[in-house]
Amino acid sequence: MGQAAALESHEAQPAGLVLLALPDSAIQEYSAKFPGRCAHMSGSLHIEGVPSLHPLTSFDGAARGWHGTPLAVTGTPPKAILEAFVALGFVPFDLPAAQKPLYHACAVMASGHAAALLLAAGEILKGAGIELPAKGLMGLAETTLDNIAKHGSAGLTGPFARGDAETIQRDCAALPEEWRDVFLGLGKMGKPAS
Repeated sequence: MGQAAALESHEAQPAGLVLLALPDSAIQEYSAKFPGRCAHMSGSLHIEGVPSLHPLTSFDGAARGWHGTPLAVTGTPPKAILEAFVALGFVPFDLPAAQKPLYHACAVMASGHAAALLLAAGEILKGAGIELPAKGLMGLAETTLDNIAKHGSAGLTGPFARGDAETIQRDCAALPEEWRDVFLGLGKMGKPAS
């Protein structure tokens, strides 16, 4: 590697390789400014002739250990850009362009949607006057993810995994009406295969 990297404004015209970390709607325009020497980071969008590298992680602006984090690669990115990701611990895999929207939708479900459900559950409890101590629902989410990592779908617990229809019905009735279909639909989808 040995080359310097820098964050640039959208107006910049840097020499050398360019990695575009922009909203999908801006990638076409900006990639045209750096033909043959750029790649973008969209997990969903494919632009013919512009390679992409999508780190399957959630960024919060802080550097962290990315060892073992999948890196979806579509097309042939500049070697130095790919090597930089690998040096940070990312593990590249080939993602066909036609599969990018499905891959990204699943990533959104596993990350953003899961987070939205966790936050909404906390708000429902708070609205009912239930204040959980310590880690609140976060501890439950962490142990659930740990169980799934260790045991796959066999790590699922709760009334849907047990087939406990009476508890499912009682719990569903306690939820605000707008959450009942979500509760039942996700529960049925997450039920382990027999």
